[in-house]
Amino acid sequence: MLMMMKKGNGDGDFSNVEMEFLRRHHTQEPRQNQCSSALVKHIKAPLPLVWSLVRRFDEPQKYKPFVSRCVVRGNLEIGSLREVDVKSGLPATTSTERLEILDDNQHILSVRIIGGDHRLRNYSSIMSLHPEIIDGRPGTLVIESFVVDVPEGNTEDETCYFIEALIKCNLKSLADVSEGLAVQDRTEPIDRMRDLLISG
Repeated sequence: MLMMMKKGNGDGDFSNVEMEFLRRHHTQEPRQNQCSSALVKHIKAPLPLVWSLVRRFDEPQKYKPFVSRCVVRGNLEIGSLREVDVKSGLPATTSTERLEILDDNQHILSVRIIGGDHRLRNYSSIMSLHPEIIDGRPGTLVIESFVVDVPEGNTEDETCYFIEALIKCNLKSLADVSEGLAVQDRTEPIDRMRDLLISG
């Protein structure tokens, strides 16, 4: 069953395509005293490139700007735990997170926070990636949804707003890194050809 979810981007309603992906992959159901939301990002980079960053449960700092360090205990597999150090400026310094889903075929990553010095209790997120065409080039639709307890003393809106702001930063950074790498991939063959012509 699809959780009752609002679009965190402030961009109005989800498109039919986005709704279908939400129904199919984002099936967390918020309980009482929990809030949930979903955000979408269209990235001008091919899905395999974007997925290569997202799937690295052991290296979230590759694109998450608030992560300073990450240590994974044991092998990288479902149930693996990571200890994340958070950069100063946020109301936390550490977070312990468990890998719930890592599906390289469907391009789905799910992570649950199980500890840390923060107020995000029972936080669970799902990211799903989907190929699309943007401006005639291969692109990626990224959808990230979450469910979390509303901390005592906070409202549902306050809680959602805070987490949505963090996710927006992460998704913008993911887009910046991915699109930078995609441009590099497109120009490298041209650079190599030019070097061959010049040296020849």
